Amino acid sequence: MKVEEALGPQQLLGWVPRLRRYARALAGNRSDADDLVQDTLERAWARAALWPGVRDMRAWLFGIMHNLHVDGLRRRLPTESLDDLSGGPPPESSEPPAQADRLAVRDLEAALALLPSEQREVLLLVALEDMGYAEVARTLDIPIGTVMSRLSRGRERLRALMAERAGPVRLKVVKQ
Repeated sequence: MKVEEALGPQQLLGWVPRLRRYARALAGNRSDADDLVQDTLERAWARAALWPGVRDMRAWLFGIMHNLHVDGLRRRLPTESLDDLSGGPPPESSEPPAQADRLAVRDLEAALALLPSEQREVLLLVALEDMGYAEVARTLDIPIGTVMSRLSRGRERLRALMAERAGPVRLKVVKQ
């Protein structure tokens, strides 16, 4: 069976909403996030011959996105702010959030932007994408202990930042 028959464009496109959500959290604005998703899909498609050997397509795609994001950060020194919030809810959302929810999301995005990128990436993969520690370690190509320490430091820093803004925040704890 050919790779194109087993895994084709439709299967790859099925990952777009999750890729877009993670890219938006990484990049901080829609334009850069869309570019990151497009580059990720382009790179994955160019490597379609590898698909049969990929055990976890989600981790593989997120790994590609992570590497592209890190490469992009290395190329440009200053990053854009998270002020691109005027576009409304992400495309996955069917109805706009209430004003209080919108403000909470804005505060969370601002706090996430203040985290070091290593902590933010691990935190987003665990909390937003529901990945386990081992899966995050494979995706980012780092030891599992590093995942756990970055996650712990990221959660504590995020709690402190959010407490400064609006009070305590409960973050989901994912155990291995």
